[in-house]
Amino acid sequence: MSHTTRDFAATTFVVRDGLTLLLWHLKTQAWLPPGGHIEANELPEDAARREVLEETGLEVELLGEQQAWGKVKVLRTPVCLLLENISSEHQHIDLIYFARVVGGKLNINPEEAGDCRWYSHRDLGGEEIAEDIKVLGRRAIAAVSTPL
Repeated sequence: MSHTTRDFAATTFVVRDGLTLLLWHLKTQAWLPPGGHIEANELPEDAARREVLEETGLEVELLGEQQAWGKVKVLRTPVCLLLENISSEHQHIDLIYFARVVGGKLNINPEEAGDCRWYSHRDLGGEEIAEDIKVLGRRAIAAVSTPL
């Protein structure tokens, strides 16, 4: 009897100048935004920012607001949650965030990615891009381009 294992992950669609950044991930051989596992005792939004910095060298500001309701901290709400099949017995519950670049210099981590590209709304229509990446990439471009 097999059991499906699941890990929590955080993925961030990074937008700058109306374009979203995708990396050619070596492990999956696909164009994906920066992301990875949420570490023990790490908040999801901290994981999202950390993964972007580790994989791209860019510092980002996540969309959404952080609040406090009395003594309770309200974290930024992910844009959505995806259930991704990593293998026949393993899945990721992936918290998706949108962000804008606020600092750093693009320098991809060669252990994670073989290439990077900034994609426009139109470019995301290419056959090499998975459907969920197309949809979310386009939504991220629209969301970041909307004035606060």
